[in-house]
Amino acid sequence: MAIWQVDFYRRPQPDKEGQVVWDLFICNANRSFEYQATCPQSQANSNWVASQLQLAAGKVGHKLPDVIQVFRPQSVNLINQAGDELSINTEATRRTPALKQWLQEKQIPINLEKPPPVPLPENLWGEEWRFASIPAGDLVDVFAERPIPIVEIPEFLLPINLGLASTQGIPGIVIYGGRRSLSLARWLQSANPVSINYIAGEPDGLVLEAGLIDRWVIATFEDQEVKTAAQTYQQRQQNSQGLHFLLVQPDDSGMTYSGLWLLKPED
Repeated sequence: MAIWQVDFYRRPQPDKEGQVVWDLFICNANRSFEYQATCPQSQANSNWVASQLQLAAGKVGHKLPDVIQVFRPQSVNLINQAGDELSINTEATRRTPALKQWLQEKQIPINLEKPPPVPLPENLWGEEWRFASIPAGDLVDVFAERPIPIVEIPEFLLPINLGLASTQGIPGIVIYGGRRSLSLARWLQSANPVSINYIAGEPDGLVLEAGLIDRWVIATFEDQEVKTAAQTYQQRQQNSQGLHFLLVQPDDSGMTYSGLWLLKPED
């Protein structure tokens, strides 16, 4: 499957002639293919982007991609329209490392303004939750033969592909959802989880980063014992290159599961 990472960015400052300018960047995952084009504000539309996608493919003898990945919220709709014109699927994702590296080299901002986190919908929240840890070597095997309806384990996040030792502890969050367990897992699947971060404050909390810029409060706490456990969770994340997991299950029987995600922070 051919995947391109694409950004369509409006420069904050006009050019020397006072025109507002847009930059289009296209690359693949290892940047062996790169394409850049610029247009004035008057041409910044889906038709122009679609034509540039075709030019990019023709210039280097590539076929059009199967999927276009976009990380900038302001670009999604327009690039999606261009993709529709060419029968290309668009995926909104924070995980476009090659493109972001290229933009940083060009000194183009990639940090996105994020809204304050909002509480998880009450009708979805489970009965309780806890911190957990599993050795990297056991992480996949523990769940491999379990019938889990929703599983998101990207290959590039497998501990072995991150070079983690099999004994390295991988931290995680386990949510016991009770009768709402499957509903919560389905909602999380639609939200596209990226990471769960510990945020110190008054009170302390766990914030789910999801989608492109969405943020959800999934727990708050003031108990010192829980705070200490949260700090350990945070330290284990640092030790595991940010890798962690989210597991949703109806109860603590260990018999049934609703959803499993491997996660890693991504700006």
